[in-house]
Amino acid sequence: MTQEEMLTLAAEEGFAAAAVIDTGKIVFDPSFRPYCEENLCGQYGANYSCPPDCGSPEEMKQRVLDRRHALVLQTIWEISDFSDAAAIKQAKTAHNTAEIQLVKKLRANGCQGFIVGASGCALCHPCKQTLGQPCSFPDYRYSCMSAYCVFVKKLADACEMEYDPGEGLLSFFGMYVFD
Repeated sequence: MTQEEMLTLAAEEGFAAAAVIDTGKIVFDPSFRPYCEENLCGQYGANYSCPPDCGSPEEMKQRVLDRRHALVLQTIWEISDFSDAAAIKQAKTAHNTAEIQLVKKLRANGCQGFIVGASGCALCHPCKQTLGQPCSFPDYRYSCMSAYCVFVKKLADACEMEYDPGEGLLSFFGMYVFD
């Protein structure tokens, strides 16, 4: 599958922007991991895709660097009130749902890789980890950019995407990391 075909599929899934970059150009900053440890989302230690269970910052970085390319994906949402947690959660869910739909198409075309989401995995409620059961969707489980310690602003800049799309707008980023 060519990069152009990947970008076309991303556009068809509704992504505002998409770009393919070499993983070596991704900037990692382990100082982002404490955001996960603050547990504002309530998933720290309660979700297979979240710290500490997903891996250390170095392990997560190496997982990305073990692949050659990343398809970086951006969605942009109109959010009138940035304190509206329900609206933001709905936008994140829509972003990650579109990302999974795109990944299914990429994999059907022979492009194998893994997902980095706009938030921690939310495929099961609650995560099977809290029930002491194995993950129901190991091929689609995704960790967030913070868990990987990706410096998203620098990633957006490297992909020539607007990190802050303007007043009343909120952008989310994800990646599909592949060879």
